[in-house]
Amino acid sequence: MTQAPSNIYRQAANFVTISSLVCGFSSIIFCIEGHFTFASWAIILSVLLDGLDGQLARKNPVPSEFGKELDSLVDVVSFGIAPSMLGYIFIYRDFYFSATLALFYYLFCSVMRLAKYNITPKEKLVNYFYGLPTTVGGGILASFILIFRKGKDISPLPKFVPSIFLLMVLVLAFLMVSRVRYLNLDALKQLLARKIRLTIAVLSVLLVLALLLRKAGVFIFALFLIYLLFSPFVVKRLNNTG
Repeated sequence: MTQAPSNIYRQAANFVTISSLVCGFSSIIFCIEGHFTFASWAIILSVLLDGLDGQLARKNPVPSEFGKELDSLVDVVSFGIAPSMLGYIFIYRDFYFSATLALFYYLFCSVMRLAKYNITPKEKLVNYFYGLPTTVGGGILASFILIFRKGKDISPLPKFVPSIFLLMVLVLAFLMVSRVRYLNLDALKQLLARKIRLTIAVLSVLLVLALLLRKAGVFIFALFLIYLLFSPFVVKRLNNTG
């Protein structure tokens, strides 16, 4: 007896969500063991899985409340706890009171952001989110670490890095609970339309080149930064022309 397509999509989405949780948990373990490069990549992979999870969930004609709650809980681990621990252990290493407060504030805002998303009627979120997605916040912090990790991750960091990281954490936390509107995946697909395959191909080639040049962190950080800075303006334009 074959399963209904909706059940298949639901199970596939839940499997991808759990895979994202595995990445978040792995990042924490890698971080504790001092493997900061692997920890950063685990979070970035979790970002990709979260996007795939959302697309699979949208193919299900009947929304899954279980899937929605599961996704939010996983996001707390992968994009709240994991990047907070990664940044703290890699950059500060020893106890640092200001960083502790800032990263707790970041975690708190990520939880608040996800809770608000869960109770917001989806008809109000046609092509955007209210507040910066936690995936983007986690991706920015993880890619920032990738920029500065060297060899076995024991090289001294430039003196400005801890201050920049602290400021970035506070800004990202504020944006997550703000009313600033950011594009969702459906809107991005709508904007790219027929050029989506070309865009993916170009980004893949650029990523390979960045990996070969050992600049993958810079490339990924730049992508997230472009989204963070320009997405609100694109949302405003879409709603004005729609």
